[in-house]
Amino acid sequence: MSISVLRTADAWWVQTAHGAARIDTAATTTGDLLADRAAIAAAAAGTEVVSVESLTLVSPVTAPCRVVAQMTNFRSHVADAGMNPDTIPMTFFRKTSGSISGPYDDIIKPAHVQFLDYEVEIGIVFGKPVPVGTTITAETLPEYVAGLVVTNDVSARDLQLPKTQFFESKSYPSFTPVGPALVLLEGDEFSRFGDLRLRLFVNGEVRQDMVVADDMVFRPLEAVQALTGFQRLDAGDLLLTGTPVGTALSAPPKPIEILGSLLPAHLKWKAFFKRQAGNPKYLQDGDVVEASVATDDHALDLGTQRTAVRYAPIGVQK
Repeated sequence: MSISVLRTADAWWVQTAHGAARIDTAATTTGDLLADRAAIAAAAAGTEVVSVESLTLVSPVTAPCRVVAQMTNFRSHVADAGMNPDTIPMTFFRKTSGSISGPYDDIIKPAHVQFLDYEVEIGIVFGKPVPVGTTITAETLPEYVAGLVVTNDVSARDLQLPKTQFFESKSYPSFTPVGPALVLLEGDEFSRFGDLRLRLFVNGEVRQDMVVADDMVFRPLEAVQALTGFQRLDAGDLLLTGTPVGTALSAPPKPIEILGSLLPAHLKWKAFFKRQAGNPKYLQDGDVVEASVATDDHALDLGTQRTAVRYAPIGVQK
């Protein structure tokens, strides 16, 4: 049975049926904690608990760490972006771990960002080093994957698209809410990855709702196999596995896209974002975003994060 690990500013906890049991550990990083499995197991078996509601939770994934993300990895999202799901290549990008925030922290939009978007994703947390060249198989993958978390890949679209790069547009502080729990998988639970449903609501309105098995292009095994060709991973590192359709950003209709391609770049993007200004789905000041990941029977449940959007005042860079 999976174990849900929680984190506060000064302690680690295991969520039990009766509350949260403190883990007796000196670990200060996620990687160190994952090496102290005896302490985690002892807490899971303990009876001295406090209410989960009494805890102020922070991200169960600590920084610094590597944050790697898969791009356009759900068929519905690929098609919505105007590309062919049958020919899309496997691609990755990096986010700074300084973007990691807690599951109930505010998402802060910098004053110079106009179009703020959301992407609910399943985060994979590694439990031990994966050196470049490591051979990964379906049988050995669970040895390297410690657990799963809910993540939100927040994006500044007006920076991402004209610059054709992701690092800046997705790396501002609070642009990667993580948690509430790091769910450590036991036995064959990883085999249920395909049954996980990703859901995201904004102010109670469903924006994203999709099951992995129905939509994901490249599963974790393929992604990790590809990463081992060039990227070392260590315990506590985080891999974001993509998002389904439903984000605010969507490709324009083909006729408009063709016309736009005939314009100089600065005019094309000026026209594109003029149209986007009428799109009400971009995140507004005060919006509440709820993101959850679970199987429909809740046998595997990563929990729900709830974050509010706050606009930084003009002249203030958070």
